[in-house]
Amino acid sequence: MVAPATLSLRPRAAPAPPRAALPRARAWFAPATRASPTAAVSYQALPFNVLRRAVAVESDQQGSPESPEQETKPKTYHFLVANAKFMLDEEEHFQEQLAEKLRLYGERDKEQDFWLVVEPKFLDRFPNITKRLKRPAVALVSTDGNWITFMKLRLDRVLQDQFDAESVEEALASNPVELKFEKPKKWTAPYPKYKSGWWEPFLPPKSNNGTA
Repeated sequence: MVAPATLSLRPRAAPAPPRAALPRARAWFAPATRASPTAAVSYQALPFNVLRRAVAVESDQQGSPESPEQETKPKTYHFLVANAKFMLDEEEHFQEQLAEKLRLYGERDKEQDFWLVVEPKFLDRFPNITKRLKRPAVALVSTDGNWITFMKLRLDRVLQDQFDAESVEEALASNPVELKFEKPKKWTAPYPKYKSGWWEPFLPPKSNNGTA
């Protein structure tokens, strides 16, 4: 005879809490951020004329041109000087060299930057030179220092130096003097003698026989 089966009832486990009830864990890689309150910005509007003045001042400081006093700078003039008779009456090739340079400037439409100055006033700045000169003296003046050095090598028996001047009128100012050279009794050179006054085209503008 089969023994009757016995049914034993165990206490039922409590149901799992619903998903919504579980606390939501924060991800370790996403730290919590706290919303910052909106900052209130307040400013005071400037009048239009104040803004316009500020812009004008800044513009002047950035791109304003230099004043005329700052732009004007002394210019350097280079010169050779010697006794007038040597420079204008005895030196064999001096006239041809100046005439050729003047012709070249005319072909190239270049402004003349060399002059002959008879008894120049700037010699007062050079006592060491004037004490070695026979008077009247003549100077070849130019703003081209390289050319003056070249002419020094060609003429040889001349003195060389330089000075600064505020204007070309100041640099080429001269003292009045009359130039007269005695004609040689005998001329043996194969070329004709220089004519008196050949130097006049090379004198400074608005001058007469070296007088500024």
